[in-house]
Order: sequence, then structure tokens, then C-alpha cells
Amino acid sequence: MSTNMLYRKLCTGTQPEYLHPAYVSSLKRAPMQAPVAIRQTLSETTGPFFSRNDVTEGAFDLTKQHHSEPLGERIIVSGQVLDESGRPVTNTLVEIWQANAAGRYLHQRDQHNAPLDPNFTGEGHLLTDEHGRYRFVTVRPGEYPWGNHYNAWRPAHIHFSLFGPAFATRIVTQMYFPGDPLLPFDPIFNCTADESARNRLISRFDWETTIPSEALGYKFDIILRGPDATPTEDEHLHGKADR
Repeated sequence: MSTNMLYRKLCTGTQPEYLHPAYVSSLKRAPMQAPVAIRQTLSETTGPFFSRNDVTEGAFDLTKQHHSEPLGERIIVSGQVLDESGRPVTNTLVEIWQANAAGRYLHQRDQHNAPLDPNFTGEGHLLTDEHGRYRFVTVRPGEYPWGNHYNAWRPAHIHFSLFGPAFATRIVTQMYFPGDPLLPFDPIFNCTADESARNRLISRFDWETTIPSEALGYKFDIILRGPDATPTEDEHLHGKADR
């Protein structure tokens, strides 16, 4: 990418606040002073490039990574990755990780009282195709308790990581499910002030990608940068298992 192709600023309120008192961890992790804007140079407007040699064949299907199939409801999560001008972002790395159907991560920090699934690691990756599209096969993650406040539960969600065409488009975010009754009570989901931006984190049920008698389909498009950008999940605020 040419250095004169600079990315537009994100609109106020469309990204999570560094300090969101309802999310207790942000009280200690948020910066004490205003961030300093970095001029976009070659370091920001270019980034890592990936080829098919960088991904594991079949890693898009989280239900086929072990000798037997995991427990839980099968789902198809698919969508399109777009840049700030609505153009497809091709051959970009998309990674996901999630809890299993019981709401437990395969992670040493996750020790809550729910079973691990020996046939579910909870991680997958792929490169987008020539139209910027991606498709994962997985199980619907379970909700789980966390220690943010009394009787706190995280809604079902899947973590996404994308590099995009440049370091300035790097994004880590979460995808939620439509109609989840826990969303109004979740401090992480509600870190983003703008309601329309916040709702871009909620996937849409999709009949076209639903497989009869096998898996429900959910559509989740991701926009990198620009006024309609998908809200990010700041890694310094949110741990891998939100604990």
C-alpha cells in the first residue's frame, strides 16, 4: 500500500472506551493520560502478508480437529471482511477462539466448574478468499460466569483476530448471537457507547448458510477502520478468557 493512502480516523463513540467503570478491570488497565496520535507512515500503512502456506489445512473446521466430534450445537459462522471503503479484503488472516459448549476455555486461567471437551480445542484460522469471505464450522459456545461483579455472566461469544492489509487495520473483537438476554447486562459488550456500532458486534441468523439437519448459520461481516468499523476488543483490557 502506498504511504499516501492514509486511513480515516474512527468516529467518536464507535469504539470501546479505555475506561469503562462497569468493567472493573478497566479501572486499573486504562491509561492515566490521553493516548498520543501516531502519524501514519510506512510502518502503519503496511503490514504482514500471509499465504496458504501459513495456514493449517482444515483449521476452519473446529469440529474435525480431534479423533471424535465435540459436544454441542453445530453452527456455521461466515461473513465478509471489508475495508473502510467497502472493498473486500482478500487473503487476510482470520483467527477465532472460543469456549466450548459448556462455557469452558481450554486455558489454564479458566478453572470454573464446567467440563472440558477432549474433542474441542476452541481455536481455528483461515485466509479470506478472493471476495474477502470466510467460513468457520464450530459449536455454539456456552455462557460462563466471571468475577467482574455479583452474579456476572458473559454472553455467548466468539473472539476474532484479523490483521487486514496493514498494522493500522489490526483488530481483535468479539461476535455475539442475536437475542441473547445477557447482552444488556454485559459490561464488555456495552463498552462501546454508540448503539449502532455496538450492534455491529451481533451476528445475524442466516438461512442460506444453514445446513439442514446439521448446523445453523450465522453471518458476521467485519469492517476494518472507517466510520462503520467493527468495534475492537482492546487486548490490554480484555484477557483471553475475560478473566
